[in-house]
Amino acid sequence: MPDIVQNPLSSLSEALIERARLAQPLVAGIVVPGHRMRSATLWRKDVLVASEQAFPDVAEAKVTLSDGSAFAARVAGRDPGTNVVALRVEGTPEPAPIAAAEPHPGSLVLAFGVDDGGGVSVRLGVTHTVGPTWHSRAGGRIDRRITLDIALTGREEGGPVLDAGGGLLGISTSGPRGRVLVIPRTTVEGVIEPLLSKGRVERGWLGLALQPVLVPEALQPEAGQSRGLMIMGVSQDGPAAQAQLLAGDILISIGGESVRSPAMVAHRLGPESVGQQIELRLIRAGKLVTVNATVGTRQSG
Repeated sequence: MPDIVQNPLSSLSEALIERARLAQPLVAGIVVPGHRMRSATLWRKDVLVASEQAFPDVAEAKVTLSDGSAFAARVAGRDPGTNVVALRVEGTPEPAPIAAAEPHPGSLVLAFGVDDGGGVSVRLGVTHTVGPTWHSRAGGRIDRRITLDIALTGREEGGPVLDAGGGLLGISTSGPRGRVLVIPRTTVEGVIEPLLSKGRVERGWLGLALQPVLVPEALQPEAGQSRGLMIMGVSQDGPAAQAQLLAGDILISIGGESVRSPAMVAHRLGPESVGQQIELRLIRAGKLVTVNATVGTRQSG
């Protein structure tokens, strides 16, 4: 009797179906009157997370799970820096433990969300690129830059992303130029407690509007760099104003580390910097000067 040859495509399809079955309990739909349904991820019992940029400016919502159960939810906190919003609900089940996944370029991924009727949608793609830690313009630290080779609708953004082995990479979000990114699991874990307890993630703030510029050529050897950040505006009564920074100054370093972009400034002003005194090195009226400023807390919005 001849051996039965297993169809590799059928095997792959069956494996993907099983992965989807295991992931479905994590997928939630967010219903807000006057807005289209959005996707969220059941992160743990009675706590959901979603994409902050896609979430309406509301305090309450209704949550539906893939089994049809519905719950009242309230927004516990929002963090534009990492693009995470956390919601509290009461009565959701404890999701089955899912191992963390390590992203690898070329690996298969499954991105989940909700469809028009509140059912589960699935997107199959690959991990396009994996980069190092990066900082958003809003000051958030994202542990890895994970880009996916898939397309998502706005409704699906915020659902869980799993690798082919069933490990959780994080939640999906739409990035610049239509790219789909993953907010890594470790990033979500790092902000969820302050969001649940305080409603926000505190980050350092100086109160500056900055624009990248070239350092005057004659000062480049002394400054040790060719680019800096011109101060275009200073927030009234903010830390920079109190330290007497002026529009037209060129900021070249914070705490002894050079800065050449607003993202580098955000990097230097993490949560641990709040309340700390830091040294700012500037070019003012053709001379290098040093001033000290006490870091404040980044304003909401």
